[in-house]
Amino acid sequence: MIHPHTEIKHISPEVGYGVVAKELIPMGTITWVLDKFDREFTLNEYNSLEPIYKDILETYAYKNNKGNLVLCWDNGRFVNHSFNSNCLTTAYNFEVAIRDIHPGEQLTDDYGYLNIDKPFRGINEGTRRKIVYPDDLPKYYKSWDKKLIKAFKYISKVNQPLRELLNEDLWQQVMEIENGEKEMESILTNYYGVNSKFSTS
Repeated sequence: MIHPHTEIKHISPEVGYGVVAKELIPMGTITWVLDKFDREFTLNEYNSLEPIYKDILETYAYKNNKGNLVLCWDNGRFVNHSFNSNCLTTAYNFEVAIRDIHPGEQLTDDYGYLNIDKPFRGINEGTRRKIVYPDDLPKYYKSWDKKLIKAFKYISKVNQPLRELLNEDLWQQVMEIENGEKEMESILTNYYGVNSKFSTS
């Protein structure tokens, strides 16, 4: 489930639509949580689908660390890529804002941690990285972990509209990480390193 203080807006002809903040979303805010309505598809389920459904999954779903495709039921599927994303996923099936996201600003992910099958060239943002590769996660996880650790220090200090989607055991872990009592699991946990691909035929 995407953060409730967001909306879909047309960004540009090149980008298409994106998820935009309607009000300030401070650093440390949980911006998305995998919820009960999100649907996970195995390779066999994907292969049994008609092409029109496969196209939808290839456009909007991401691949988890089991190699399954996850389709978000709500506007979370419209979050765009950025090489300088303001949200990062975690090892805990939620994403967090790694800096303040201002009203009118897009919420963005780095697709480098979404287990893509094929490289693609991103929109030029003036960054050193220009292309997203399937193995970006093992290359950049240390940098992303550092940003996440900083964001975790603010989780209990900001409003969390999605808090109720985290069970008590998980929330306790998050509080222990924030307080330095527990080591944060690396974003690398999300990596699907097997070379089996979802068929596009």
